[in-house]
Amino acid sequence: MKSSESQPVLIIGGGRGGLAFVELLKNEELFHVVGVVDSNPDAPALRWAETLNIPVFSDPEYALNTCKPCTAFNLTHDEAVSELAAGIIGPSSIIGGFEAHLIWKMIDQVNDARDALQKSQVLTESIVKHAMEGIILIDTQGIIKTFNPAAETIFGFTHAEVVEKNISMLMPEPDRGAHDGYMQRYMSSKVARVVGIEREVTAMHKSGRTFPISLSVNDMIAGEEHFFVGIVSDISERKKNEAAIQKLAHFDVVTGLPNRTLFFDRVKNALAHAKRRDNRLAVLFLDLDGFKGVNDTLGHVAGDILLKEVGVRLLEAVREGDTVARFGGDEYALVLCDVKNQDNVAVIANKIIASLSLPFTLNGEQCNIGGSIGVSMFPDDHTDMEPLINQADTAMYSAKKGGKNHFRFYDKSMEPY
Repeated sequence: MKSSESQPVLIIGGGRGGLAFVELLKNEELFHVVGVVDSNPDAPALRWAETLNIPVFSDPEYALNTCKPCTAFNLTHDEAVSELAAGIIGPSSIIGGFEAHLIWKMIDQVNDARDALQKSQVLTESIVKHAMEGIILIDTQGIIKTFNPAAETIFGFTHAEVVEKNISMLMPEPDRGAHDGYMQRYMSSKVARVVGIEREVTAMHKSGRTFPISLSVNDMIAGEEHFFVGIVSDISERKKNEAAIQKLAHFDVVTGLPNRTLFFDRVKNALAHAKRRDNRLAVLFLDLDGFKGVNDTLGHVAGDILLKEVGVRLLEAVREGDTVARFGGDEYALVLCDVKNQDNVAVIANKIIASLSLPFTLNGEQCNIGGSIGVSMFPDDHTDMEPLINQADTAMYSAKKGGKNHFRFYDKSMEPY
């Protein structure tokens, strides 16, 4: 509804210029079009004016007399029309010639700019809507303003459920409680601990489960308003694959125990810890006695089950902080941390021998095996990893030659001369 104080405008000329004026002023509060004049009934401005219930005229003189007082724009390039209008509504109320042309060009450029902006906005909205990554726009208070379909899929919330709510609803504790403080510190100090940095964080799904995401945040100024744009990707599958690769690299496929590579790393760390604390540790090498006969008789599948069951019994025989590894074949290695003396180690070695001596049931059939164990001690036998491992291996072969199914501590006499 136009204000009663809005300025009446008569447009003379129904071509492109007249159409642009009608389009520009149709929703303007300060001006309202009271008529459009053109002798051509098919002029585009006349047709558009009729759809807007704006009076249309074919005779300029009649239109001027009907619509006065008003301001008239003469877009016909006919100066006689401007002279006619000056005599009816006054020379100050008619805009024609170069002035009208200039105004029309300005309006045309404004319309082109507006159309370009609308196209740009449509394109931007389409990109945000169809992006594979989640896109979340928040203001400086952490209030969500935009939440695209990909974000809906990632977090399980709909757009309506999160817009105008704090972004912290997508975070587990302690990040949820600390988020507003992060925002305030950034706005006051501009120290970027999050902005402009891609990082991995933990997010919370609508269901309550937590999951890893890749998050990249950048700030954006729109007019006088400050916003933050977050680009989010669910990396749960990637993390699972990384964990699987890590496991393959460091754990035995058959038993699930640490492999040779991880064992060496554990020994290195255990030695460093023992040296700092002035503690003792023991390295044990175990070779199964009778495994080949089981493997040949019952098959490789049964052999793998046996290897796995041996691993279970070894873990039950040692403490939580100790390491049990499979070196390959029927060989295992152990690191016992923080042991007091050889007697302490002997108790565990005897426990292992006794456990392995009990029958194994493989696919409904019972079988018996044993184990030969060699032990080296830090710092009694050596202070470095490689010699300790070789010494335990030497002691194991000595135990095997000495009758099997028992253990021996390393002694220099075991070395060949």
